[in-house]
Amino acid sequence: MTTVVPGGTPSLAPPVPDLPGLEAELRDLLGDRGVSVDLAARERASLDGSRLSPVIGEQLPLGLADLVVFPGDAEQIASVVAAAVRHHVPVTPRGKGTGNYGQAIPMAGGLVLDMTRARAIVEVGDGWLTAEAGATMIAIEQAAGKSGQQVLMYPSTAQSTIGGFLSGGSGGTGSIRHGSNSDGFVVALDVVHGTPEAALVHVEGAAAQPYVHNYGTAGIIARATVRLEPLQDWRALYASFGDFHEALSVIREIGDLEPTPRLVSADLATLADALPPDPAIPAGRASLRAILDASTLDAATALVEGAGGRVEVVRDGAQATTKVSMLSYNHPIEWLQKAYPNTYFHVEVSGDALVERIDEVHAVYPGGMLHIEAQKGRPIGMLAGEYTTPEDVWAGFERLTALGVGYHNCHQWFVDFQPDRTRELARVTDPQGLLNPGKLQPAPMATGAKVS
Repeated sequence: MTTVVPGGTPSLAPPVPDLPGLEAELRDLLGDRGVSVDLAARERASLDGSRLSPVIGEQLPLGLADLVVFPGDAEQIASVVAAAVRHHVPVTPRGKGTGNYGQAIPMAGGLVLDMTRARAIVEVGDGWLTAEAGATMIAIEQAAGKSGQQVLMYPSTAQSTIGGFLSGGSGGTGSIRHGSNSDGFVVALDVVHGTPEAALVHVEGAAAQPYVHNYGTAGIIARATVRLEPLQDWRALYASFGDFHEALSVIREIGDLEPTPRLVSADLATLADALPPDPAIPAGRASLRAILDASTLDAATALVEGAGGRVEVVRDGAQATTKVSMLSYNHPIEWLQKAYPNTYFHVEVSGDALVERIDEVHAVYPGGMLHIEAQKGRPIGMLAGEYTTPEDVWAGFERLTALGVGYHNCHQWFVDFQPDRTRELARVTDPQGLLNPGKLQPAPMATGAKVS
């Protein structure tokens, strides 16, 4: 039997995976505590946060690991990948499993590479920090803080790992100023390619960027060096409004304050009613939360009150600001789903129409409600609606476009950030197609290609 690779060239069927041989080799390398074939462990390692998407949730399970391994450092990560390639076993990298769209699900079975034990903060320098892939973003932020510095950004799920954030995430707290994690956040990476002699490959600057946000399909991030900046005195501000339109009227102005806020989010009263009780987020009122430089509190308060709102509380300390972060980006959707099970889906949206044409935006989907984030240039957000079928979700995309709203279909697990670049790189770095298979769609076949 032959298959056709992109471009129409026939090739022999791939070698049969040798799982028993791989398990034996990895037990020698990592010891029995570093390898598991227990069904419960394999099931845990085969799920992520993709139940956030009802479209993906209807398709679960999408794959089951045959074995799970827990390397303790970057060098062991490389050794594990090399062994898996020699035994022709697919490798799916995994951090904390907090991704929402199936990026860490082992669709081809094989080996799940759980990197949470490779969590060392290797070194903190002036303007940079190096950590292994399993180090959590909250631990990295704390290490940076001890040196009088802070990370440029971290995801709203602050306990995510640096490897997971760089491989599957894109932005979060700090993105108002610094954009996405592919915009110069990464200084250098140590990556592992899908080759039998796999070892740590050090890439810096522009050469490191093609490994960001490709789910490990062209190389698995084992260690990362990211940029830091001087530590700021942050405050968590909570404000409320009688009407969501009032909150929208100032969200861009608050986001434009200098020094730039780390985060500014707002939601309808529906979210306040779904959250655990907190006097900072009163029921029945639209909520605005922000992480602000202490020097801008007076200006922010004037903007809130000028729009008819009120500041409920200002809190300080890392725990307070982290809590604000945990109510941003996808997290409001999670709270809505907890409060109203089997009701909501969401679409990632962007553009000034989120502010200027909000009633029309809400009308795109039944029960429509926007979670909005201030950004430099234009706001972004998550538009929630009542879920019926995937076709109804897709049908709204054209209506959003007509309103001038940009959208991203977040109900799929394929690499969609520069996929052509990733495919080109993976041809060299993963010739057997063993790195997170199922996540990188092949290029369109050449005209006339046949399968035999």
